[in-house]
Amino acid sequence: MPRSASVVGSTRRTVILAAAAAVTAATAAATATGWGRDEPETQPARADLDPAQVVDELTAGLSRTGPYRDPDADERSRARRAARLLIDHPDDRARQEELFAGLGFGAWHSTDPATGRPFTIFLADGSDERTWGALVLDRSAEARQVVQVPHPGFDLDTEKVGLALHRRLPGSVLLVAGAHREAAGGAADVAHNGDSLFHTLAVEFARRGLDQIQLHGFADRNLEGADAVVSTGSAPQSQVAGRIANGLSRSGLNTCRAWSRKCGQLEGTRNAQGRASAGLDSAFVHLELSWSVRRDAVGRDLVAQVLAERLRG
Repeated sequence: MPRSASVVGSTRRTVILAAAAAVTAATAAATATGWGRDEPETQPARADLDPAQVVDELTAGLSRTGPYRDPDADERSRARRAARLLIDHPDDRARQEELFAGLGFGAWHSTDPATGRPFTIFLADGSDERTWGALVLDRSAEARQVVQVPHPGFDLDTEKVGLALHRRLPGSVLLVAGAHREAAGGAADVAHNGDSLFHTLAVEFARRGLDQIQLHGFADRNLEGADAVVSTGSAPQSQVAGRIANGLSRSGLNTCRAWSRKCGQLEGTRNAQGRASAGLDSAFVHLELSWSVRRDAVGRDLVAQVLAERLRG
């Protein structure tokens, strides 16, 4: 049964408030989360924060009847500044938190229990229908790639593939949408919405030269016999896309290359981020995975390993 909008909002706020409470308990100096302030305090590190749990709980709260709205022009401008700051001035955490706070995001810093590497997670609280998801930044290296999950909870387990890949790419950014793709009459389908916050952040990262891989899923019956579809959307064919397709094939996955033949209308040619990237100096890869691959933990890990190797060149 789909959850009501009020329950969805409550679930998301529960996750965030629980994290804020843990911060307060960990240090007497952290007397407030800093949300709503013009100059929020930088959050102290948390040793117990697991991005997998945060992403799982965010995804579990999604519903077709959940809330969503696009950012307005001022919010998109703020998001572009925030994305630029993350890449150009990665150590300016206070300013980063200030910009994201103005977009309804809280920020927490921790060490990933799976990798031992430092990270920051920015998580939207869903207030005022700003269900804009999560951004996880691995702070152990210079940012190089953006792993995008536009349809969590709809393209099942793509968020699991995304997190597994992110953890294999030091310095990568994981961008996860915060609403079901059918919410708000389909406006929350960020892969086809050039006004979304997801799109705004993704394009600004691309302008900064970060390569993008966007993860999708298809039902086995929609392209029988195929395990994966690799394309570049509207962007030109790229070396990284070719490397990924070759790597998936060599790992035993039946891979359709959209630049070579038709792939069951799974080529992503109408993808908004792909179209925007076509004129930018960064690679965009649109990857569709069958349900047979996504539902299996071994298959997900295999894909993540291949992608990480090929994205690193």
